[in-house]
Amino acid sequence: MDTITPYLMEVINLTDTTKYCANCGILIEDDAEFCPDCGVKQLIIQKEVKEIKNPGLAAVFSFLVVGLGQIYNGQIAKGLLLLVGAVISGILMIILIGFVFWIIIWIYAIFDAYNTAKRINSGEIIT
Repeated sequence: MDTITPYLMEVINLTDTTKYCANCGILIEDDAEFCPDCGVKQLIIQKEVKEIKNPGLAAVFSFLVVGLGQIYNGQIAKGLLLLVGAVISGILMIILIGFVFWIIIWIYAIFDAYNTAKRINSGEIIT
């Protein structure tokens, strides 16, 4: 039982700020560039911070202003394109076809903003 105790103590002391040397196996700081024991250069693994998008908020943004949900999701070009399409459709409301196109663009923008936020959160889309 005495041979297991030091191993368990070392595992218990392992935190998010420590790692093992790739060469000699000694416990070192996570951000160490070189092992203090053997001197071998260590790989530094950068942790990815993932920004979570709220699908409901993206849909509400596109409900209020066409394309704003896409801009919230980081798809600025798509959001601006939808906004320009909505403005052109608004101008064409003088004839009936503009109203129809505006409704189609508006509904698409809401649907797309919601689904894109869900796909960003699941990792399917990287922004």
